[in-house]
Amino acid sequence: MLGWFPGHMNKARRQIKDALPEIDVVIEVLDARLPYSSANPMLAELTRHKPVLKILSRADLADPARTDEWVAFFDAQEDTRALAITTTNTRELKKIPKLCHELAGAVRADRDVRVMVMGIPNVGKSTLINGLAGRKIAKTGNEPAVTKRQQKVRIDGRVALIDTPGVLWPKIEDQASAYRLAASGAIRDTAIEYSDVAIVACAELAKRYPTQLTARYKLKALPTYEAPEAQEVDADGPKKPDFLAIAGFDGHAILKEIAGKRGGLRPGGAVDLHRGAEVLLHELRDGKLGRLTLETPADIPPPPEQNDQDSLTPSDA
Repeated sequence: MLGWFPGHMNKARRQIKDALPEIDVVIEVLDARLPYSSANPMLAELTRHKPVLKILSRADLADPARTDEWVAFFDAQEDTRALAITTTNTRELKKIPKLCHELAGAVRADRDVRVMVMGIPNVGKSTLINGLAGRKIAKTGNEPAVTKRQQKVRIDGRVALIDTPGVLWPKIEDQASAYRLAASGAIRDTAIEYSDVAIVACAELAKRYPTQLTARYKLKALPTYEAPEAQEVDADGPKKPDFLAIAGFDGHAILKEIAGKRGGLRPGGAVDLHRGAEVLLHELRDGKLGRLTLETPADIPPPPEQNDQDSLTPSDA
């Protein structure tokens, strides 16, 4: 796999670093379904001395109980507040300027609170800015990296927003995060093998939301997974965790059944797994399986110095 970091993302990193000295508060937009995986550790390093408002977007697609866990987790951190919203809900958006003022503290009466909005691609950042502005300011789209340059906009409540391009990091250290990001659509579908993403997603959904999964696809059972016996093989790269063994469910068998039921059955009885992957991932992203969250604070891995897991570098699309 190749490294993420197209030229515009490298430029965005420099722009963020140059602008931060004049910023009072940072808004980081996260996907409420995967608040850890959709947080860019590079941005955390750049903004570590600034108060941060964590916006958990797409809260209408996330499991409410898990969202409450994440809000409590972030609120317990120093100089950090969290707010779970649907970015198209104007009533919820009205809470944001007040929170920015609270986080900024004392600001001169003759100027606005300066707020930088950041986040990885495809987490709803541009939709948030348009909602706060009450008009279309930032371009939106259902694919990563739509915003390509910084934009500035003044909103009600004496707040000045600076938008930044969606930035992914050069290397995703946690391989589970890479698969969750791919399942959510934050990483382009060419970054990791499409069927592999769906197989892992099936295993995770079977573990976390078995009722929703079986009901949506009328599955009779969710087969458990038995890891194959270890064999001596020539290593050609970092060893990948066995995510099916970790989840405990056979994602391949589940995806095969979904494909067979949803237009993936071919002449001769062959099953088109790619068709099954399209169905599952599109419906997962659209919320058709119900309100789901793919991780909890308990899923956050130990700090790097305590974690020997090899890293994964997703492909640039």
